[in-house]
Amino acid sequence: MDIWEKLYLQAKEEYNPNEVSPFIYAHHVVSAVEMEDGRIYTGFCIESACGVMDLCAERVAILKAYMETGETTIKRLIAFRDVPPKEGEDNIPCGACREFLMQLNEKNKETEILIDYEKRKTLKLKELLPIWWREKRYKNNKTV
Repeated sequence: MDIWEKLYLQAKEEYNPNEVSPFIYAHHVVSAVEMEDGRIYTGFCIESACGVMDLCAERVAILKAYMETGETTIKRLIAFRDVPPKEGEDNIPCGACREFLMQLNEKNKETEILIDYEKRKTLKLKELLPIWWREKRYKNNKTV
């Protein structure tokens, strides 16, 4: 079993679309991330009628890792709905998730994002954010 199959199978366990209440829908997008130390964390999206409380599956998985370990470097990421990612479909992190990854740790520009499960095709975050608006801040900050 390769790492992408492992990430896929662990994320798939989170897939269980359901209405939490008449205002909140969850578990219809799932994700798994492999952290720098090799540990894997999963997450699911949760969307509300309010919008401001929404969280994508990717950010939930990353926040779980951070809360447990303090780790901020993500090696690999997979996100999908009911079927594995396939190139050309809606399976890459949204703008908010991309921005969160970059703000969390500048090393995350090297995060591999699976865009096609069968072909094992990936993109790096830096390919999705080629000119990041805050690169200079990392260069000027000696604490990160």
